[in-house]
This record gives sequence, structure tokens and C-alpha cells, in this order.
Amino acid sequence: MQTYQLVPHPSHPPVAVARVEARMISASNNWLRVRWRVDGVSKLIVPPFAGKGRADNLWQSTCFELFMQPEGASGYSEFNLSPSERWAAYDFTGVREGMTERPFEREPTCTMRTGMAMAIFDAELPRAQMPDPPCSLGFAAVLEEQGGVKSYWALAHGNPDQPDFHDPACFTAEFARTRAA
Repeated sequence: MQTYQLVPHPSHPPVAVARVEARMISASNNWLRVRWRVDGVSKLIVPPFAGKGRADNLWQSTCFELFMQPEGASGYSEFNLSPSERWAAYDFTGVREGMTERPFEREPTCTMRTGMAMAIFDAELPRAQMPDPPCSLGFAAVLEEQGGVKSYWALAHGNPDQPDFHDPACFTAEFARTRAA
């Protein structure tokens, strides 16, 4: 599956993070698997383990986000995934409008592996609780580094003054319907 390069918002540059890429690893009947790779992690702050569970405001520290907008719809879904293993899922009726918690019967799995120069964050989301393809996708990441510096990474940024992952300009990837064999 295609790998997408994320770009930092120009008004919030990173300190040491040099590159972020994201991709969908696989989409089966049971799971949607996504991965983010972060290069230049020497100053990255990783939230401590908190155990699985729904939580708000994950974007206040390092977290990874996936947006899915079904083809032809004005509404979309947002999934926030933290290295702490906390997560959140929301539905919107329009851009930042009509927000409700998206029901999840089975929790996503979040796994972060860090090395000297890079980190890999994998998430597995229960397929039955995700929007059906075809969808536009927005991969994003908030990366907190030492000194309280936060950079905001997305496929594209529609507003040059302030990061906004909800901007439709950020939804440039695609999740196509798979053909039956």
C-alpha cells in the first residue's frame, strides 16, 4: 500500500524530527492497520503507558490521527491514537460541526517502538466500527519534543497561519473499495 509523506505546519516547525510518513498496512474484514514512521526522535516526548481506554485531548502531547470521509459525504470520522495506548473516536456532520463520540465495541490497539533515530507507531482499528470505503483519508500527527515544542504534521495544510487537521485540504489519501476475488 502507498506510503504518504506528511509535512509539518510552517508556523510550528519541529526541533529534531526530520520526517514523518504514514500508510495503511492492511485492511481485512476484521482490522484496519495503519503505521506512522517518525525520523529524528532524539527529542521526542512519548506519553507514558496509561493502558487501553478512551480519552479526550490526546493531541496535547504526541499522538497520531486518522481522518476518514466517505465518498460524497460532508461528515467524517476522526481517530486519535496515543502511544500511551489511550484512544478516541469521533464523528462529525461537517467541518468541526456536530461532533459525537463514535461507538467502539472493541478497542483499537496502539503500539510504539522507538530506536535511536526513528520510531514506528502502529494502530489496529476494528474494521466493523470504521467507515466503509471508498473514503478520503487524512493522516496526521502531533509530535511533542523537549521544551514543550509541538509540531503538527499532515498530508497537506489548508491554512498557512494555523494547523487544522479537520480542513478538507488535509484529506488527500484514498481508501478504495477492494474487489472481490
